Amino acid sequence: MPMAADDIADMIRIAIPDAEVEITDLAGDGDHYAAKVVAESFRGMSRVAQQRAVYAALGGRMGGVLHALQLTTAVPN
Repeated sequence: MPMAADDIADMIRIAIPDAEVEITDLAGDGDHYAAKVVAESFRGMSRVAQQRAVYAALGGRMGGVLHALQLTTAVPN
């Protein structure tokens, strides 16, 4: 069963409260998404650490109910 974009965004915002999250359904199938996550709390973290924080927020759903996620992370300008 596919995961809804709103559910993905909510999970990220719960784990990273200062995050601005944009989710795009890439294929229209509810399985392939792009996410842009911008958070001040990422400041000083490597890009890998930022992405790990987002994946941790998804609680192991990657590769299961969430098939693919193209992830971009950043700190605010």
